Amino acid sequence: MKNAALGGAALLALSVGMAPAQDLKFPVGEGDFTWSSFEALKSMDLSGQELTIFGPWPGPDQDNFENVLAYFEAATGADVKYVGSDSFEQQIRIDTEAGSAPNIAVFPQPGLMSDLAKLGKITPLDDSVASWLKENYAAGESWVSLSSAEGPDGTRHLYGFPFKADLKSLVWYSPENFEDAGYEVPQTMEELKALTEQMAADGVTPWCIGLGSGGATGWPATDWVEDLMLRLNTPQDYDDWVSNKLKFDDPKVIAAIDAFGWFARNDDFVAGGAGAVATTDFRDSPKGLFSSPPQCMMHRQASFIPAFFPEGVQVGVDADFFYFPAYADKDLGKPVLGAGTVFSITKDSPAAQAFIKFLESPIAHEVWMAQKGFLTPYKGVNTAVFSDPTLGKMNDILLNATTFRFDGSDLMPGGVGAGSFWTGMVDYVGGESAADVAKAIQDSWDALK
Repeated sequence: MKNAALGGAALLALSVGMAPAQDLKFPVGEGDFTWSSFEALKSMDLSGQELTIFGPWPGPDQDNFENVLAYFEAATGADVKYVGSDSFEQQIRIDTEAGSAPNIAVFPQPGLMSDLAKLGKITPLDDSVASWLKENYAAGESWVSLSSAEGPDGTRHLYGFPFKADLKSLVWYSPENFEDAGYEVPQTMEELKALTEQMAADGVTPWCIGLGSGGATGWPATDWVEDLMLRLNTPQDYDDWVSNKLKFDDPKVIAAIDAFGWFARNDDFVAGGAGAVATTDFRDSPKGLFSSPPQCMMHRQASFIPAFFPEGVQVGVDADFFYFPAYADKDLGKPVLGAGTVFSITKDSPAAQAFIKFLESPIAHEVWMAQKGFLTPYKGVNTAVFSDPTLGKMNDILLNATTFRFDGSDLMPGGVGAGSFWTGMVDYVGGESAADVAKAIQDSWDALK
């Protein structure tokens, strides 16, 4: 039976072998890990107690996570059983409704966590957890807001612990190309726009932008608009937009769409001209950075994009990135757009409560940091344990953030965030006005109500 088919009683019965203490990924006491936080966990004696966890990570991420769980087991004596599934979203709804939920559910979508919290399927976390997050996470208030929701009584509580972040506010470039042309990495949005104009004046194409993604064509533009919303408007405006309290055709949103258009609808600014933006596949788009001569100098995309770089391109050597900067003339700090997972208690137990405390320990973060594919806003970790200096540099952006917001389209109703917002962006780069596109998207949202 595949993991994707497991849930409910099957999850509770499944025994996933975790590493015994002597087989821990990183020997206790060695390296730059905060071993004192591991030793402190031993005060929680969970011998003989079982903890079931259901999450969205099969494959390599499951292996990395199980290596983290092994330290919880070794310190507390708990017996942890984890199942990862690429059908998590559907299965967790079924399991919670059937009364066969795991102790801990790992939500890749805060919206789904909110839905289940409203139905009373999730246990609110102690107020001390919210205080801990505010104090110990960079942009802590943002993470508390992200992990909070209304309960069945309409009162807002913290229902999740954010753990494992993803970063979207990045611009990729070739250091060699920048050096050859004498360009410097911009520190503000004003400087980024001036650099864009300078490149075009020099006869160099500044940007590669591609929105193609099969049935999901258009989604890369939604990330652009979300990043620009955070740079033009307050975090509250962003939250109101995502909930539709601030309508999609509000002037603030239209301005963010047009701010994207400043880059994407200028033939001199985009490889292939503005007409190629919608038809260029997002996976092919960054390859222009590495052609000879280069087809473009910059590419805005999330942390995953190196997977689509040409074979042999080394991040940190042939490719690098910088923070998609904020405006100097606006008092909005350093906002970061991203995503991540949230851990919630879907079947309360002493072991489940202890596991949430485990997530507050540096060692819980550092073990995954020393592997692959993990970022954290936890200010108390030792970033020297990062196995990949590229991840360490990305993590610095998270730690310097003053505001963090989750990918907005993922929090909107599916018909908008994975529908009319996508298609609207294609229409926009095709020549329709931001106002007309925004109205069409708002109309589609109204139709869902």
